[in-house]
Amino acid sequence: KRVSFISPGEVKQPQRWGNLLREQCICAKVVLVAGGSRAFMVMCNLPAPRTLVVTRATRRSGNGRCSTHATLKNGLIHRSKELIKEAILDNDFMKNLEMSQIQEIVDCMYPVEYGQESCIIKEGDVGSLVYVMEEGKVEVTKEGVKLCTMGPGKVFGELAILYNCTRTATVKTLTNVKLWAIDRQCFQTIMMRTGLIKHAEYMEFLKRLVALLCFLGLPEEILSKLADVLEETHYGEGEYIIRQGARGDTFFIISKGKVKRTPVDALPNVLLNPATGRWVFRTLIHCDVLIAVFEKSDQSDCTMRDLLPVPVRERKPRERVNSLPSPLTPLFFHITYSVHTSKKFPFFHVKKCRYEAENAFFSNLKLVDFNIIDTLGVGGFGRVELLKSDETKTFAMKILKKRHIVDTRQQEHIRSEKQIMQEAHSDFIVRLYRTFKDSKYLYMLMEACLGGELWTILRDRGSFEDATTRFYTACVVEAFAYLHSKGIIYRDLKPENLILDHRGYAKLVDFGFAKKIGFGKKTWTFCGTPEYVAPEIILNKGHDISADYWSLGILMYELLTGSPPFSGPDPMKTYNIILRGIDMIEFPKKITKNAANLIKKLCRDNPSERLGNLKNGVKDIQKHKWFEGFNWEGLRKGTLTPPIIPDVSSPTDTSNFDSFPEDNDDPPPDDNSGWDTDF
Repeated sequence: KRVSFISPGEVKQPQRWGNLLREQCICAKVVLVAGGSRAFMVMCNLPAPRTLVVTRATRRSGNGRCSTHATLKNGLIHRSKELIKEAILDNDFMKNLEMSQIQEIVDCMYPVEYGQESCIIKEGDVGSLVYVMEEGKVEVTKEGVKLCTMGPGKVFGELAILYNCTRTATVKTLTNVKLWAIDRQCFQTIMMRTGLIKHAEYMEFLKRLVALLCFLGLPEEILSKLADVLEETHYGEGEYIIRQGARGDTFFIISKGKVKRTPVDALPNVLLNPATGRWVFRTLIHCDVLIAVFEKSDQSDCTMRDLLPVPVRERKPRERVNSLPSPLTPLFFHITYSVHTSKKFPFFHVKKCRYEAENAFFSNLKLVDFNIIDTLGVGGFGRVELLKSDETKTFAMKILKKRHIVDTRQQEHIRSEKQIMQEAHSDFIVRLYRTFKDSKYLYMLMEACLGGELWTILRDRGSFEDATTRFYTACVVEAFAYLHSKGIIYRDLKPENLILDHRGYAKLVDFGFAKKIGFGKKTWTFCGTPEYVAPEIILNKGHDISADYWSLGILMYELLTGSPPFSGPDPMKTYNIILRGIDMIEFPKKITKNAANLIKKLCRDNPSERLGNLKNGVKDIQKHKWFEGFNWEGLRKGTLTPPIIPDVSSPTDTSNFDSFPEDNDDPPPDDNSGWDTDF
């Protein structure tokens, strides 16, 4: 099975450079330099392109204060900067970064030197640095087999700046070499900071235009979506931005510089700048064909975007609310609401009573009330066991090693998993009833789904037919609709994380990467399974619920063919294939035209263009031609017959799961740090 990964928060360690220790930390504006047993803190401007070298230090007797004579030396000469930039632009992964990000990376790289026959990277070791070669020659080997040699102008080790992982190859020097390096924390800080700054600038820009009718009354999350889809375009002096008679499917907002509108008929000759930019916009939203021509009076920047995905609803607040994306509209139920129905009691209140009764039942259970029947699964953190409390009731118990969670710094993700699963009341999500703990383990008591993993069924069958894939995809769509309506992203969709209940309905399980981010917000944690990771996660641009819809398209492709569309011999090659885009993938003939169309619309490189993340939200997926005639209501009610009905003879039947050996490992050490007080 494929392994999911995550880059946990790390305690940054200074990198050794000669006899100095130096730490660059962009957000803290600190350079740490230590010589011998003394350390000095120096505040510097950002980014820090210089290296502080301690040339002499003295210590005053009595008061313990130090005086330091230091020299600032330029750490990156122009030639080295250009070489690094060219190397980055020649790298399959890093060339996808924006120029502003590349420039900051260049400014923050520092020099490292190795002698001949030195080992720079060792296969299997955990690494956090990416290198650019300036001088010398190195050899790359994997499992003792020579892969290649590299010289100046090459980048290597780039996987380490994406997430915490082991090195996939060994790199040894053939000569004396000079390298430039940057570590993961610095790289990810640059990526996050540049993304946040740009988004904040666009948000502020849009808020200054609230006088424009189309922006009036729009909530923060919609303005945030608009900011995400703005594209900067630069025009030189004398260039035409718009020509008379051209179709008005794009609007421009002047952010810098001035433009001149050529007089046409009754329209006056108006000089426009950022303060009067509304004239450009009004021309476009009231006319299908442009009636004005603009000539730049000096060099300027404009921000432009296709109008089609952002319809204007003038002075129609009810329609505007109803047209907001689905995360802002309840798609299932909120137990604090009441609705008008033909039944004696509102449906939501019936649901509320049901869950309150469940909570009362499980709150009285203890660990000693259960007996282990069999093992359902084994993972890095522990095991999943099938338990029974009596002859008719069985449950799945996820048992996690507390010390392993602490060692891998996954406490926050485990806490998030517990909170999200306990609050998730959807028929397409595995229920978490309650949790237990002791000094060694955490225990998560969950719903037992004995139909087996979808991954196992796919492995045995090779691939699924169109109708079978449609049913399981619809189950995921319903699960996503529920989660996204709560502001939750899932981030780890794959067949391994879909399990069938006794009826044959698929449910999401394993919420270790799920996170509640709210609406109109993003997160920057690099996590997921390589074949399913969206481009914006790879490029560290920040991601939201749209990343889930990307993975939905990948799931469809894998269910229909037996393998995902993006796959390489190692994670880095897989990411590079992903960044080339879905249009570079040749679809097999067995994928129907409508299925291929939906997959491509879900896997758009631009998150704002993905189906499911547009104005109508998840309804755009449900109404797609591939789902034409599908009984969504029957799926929600559980009356739709599944394509595969598992053979489950009793509540203790584990025949649909692989066999696992008994756990003969020694018990883990105790952990009493107290991070798990909520369990």
